[in-house]
Amino acid sequence: MSYAAPQPAASNVDPLSQPVYGASFGQAFSRFWKKYATFTGRASRSEFWWWYLAAAVVTAVLYIIAGILGFSGATYDSMTGAVAPGPLFGIGALLIAVWHLATLVPTIALSWRRLHDANLAGPFWFLSLVAGIGSLVVLVLCVLPSNPAGARFDR
Repeated sequence: MSYAAPQPAASNVDPLSQPVYGASFGQAFSRFWKKYATFTGRASRSEFWWWYLAAAVVTAVLYIIAGILGFSGATYDSMTGAVAPGPLFGIGALLIAVWHLATLVPTIALSWRRLHDANLAGPFWFLSLVAGIGSLVVLVLCVLPSNPAGARFDR
């Protein structure tokens, strides 16, 4: 009787070192956090855009929470017509600040990897710091299709 060594089960988990083309929402969200500060490699358009959708939804929910918390206990000044938010507004503002700080570095890293996938150098991201048009330029660069030559940015 011969004994065969057990074979590992086939895995459909994509290696983090390669972009996932046609990534699902869950894959993109998971990979965003797993590659928190990874500026090497590439990110597909689906990874990039699914993350931005998730970030927009979370941000909108946090702003709604801050608005609700600010509305409770809000005061109205009849002389000036100004409305001052309630004391709980600070909690909502703190949640928003923590969210933006927690996602700042990985969002930059994701954009950097997306530029790599289009065969552009990651430092093109710094164009987004140019007032007015810079962010639009980087957005257009991130929309560009994947370029096989971008594999030069892989490890």
